[in-house]
Parts: sequence; structure tokens; C-alpha cells
Amino acid sequence: MDILTELAQVLEQRKGQDPQKSYVAGLYAKGLDTILKKIGEEATETVMAAKDGAPEKIVHEVADLWFHSLVLLAHQGLGPDQVLAELQRRFGLSGLEEKAARTP
Repeated sequence: MDILTELAQVLEQRKGQDPQKSYVAGLYAKGLDTILKKIGEEATETVMAAKDGAPEKIVHEVADLWFHSLVLLAHQGLGPDQVLAELQRRFGLSGLEEKAARTP
């Protein structure tokens, strides 16, 4: 089992836990806007780390961004498998071709 699958399972389990005892359960309890705010914060911190150019900071912030993105997916009833399937679908397409094929 890979780490994304394991993490997705843990995030699902956290849905039923006490928000006072679980950070993730607290995010779920606060709702979508709070989760989206965290993703925005982590995206900004990722950009700032990249601008600083420190590899360990970049890795740390991208891990936070990915984590909170996985929380969003779980909150919406989705998981990493759907994202990986979409990336697989795009594999071998140029970015320009993929973008042109999107429906408005």
C-alpha cells in the first residue's frame, strides 16, 4: 500500500473522530471554507519557500500542501486514486493539447 492510500484511509477515519482531539476532524467540523483557506495558506507558503530556494523548506511546504489537498479530497468524497487516474489520463498529452480538450 502506498503512502497516499494509507493517508487517505486515515483521513477517512478522522471524519468520525472528536474535533477536540484530531486536527483533521477539526478541519472537517469547521467545513469547506476552512479547508480551502488552509490550502491557500499552504500554497502561499510553498511559493515563499520556492522563492527562498531552500530545498528542505520546499519539500516541507509541498508536503503540507499535498496533505491539505488530500483533506479536501476526503471532505468532498474523493481520494487520491481519482487524481492519479486523471494524471494518468493526461500522461503523454502535451499540456496545450490537454488544455484545448477541456470543455468550458
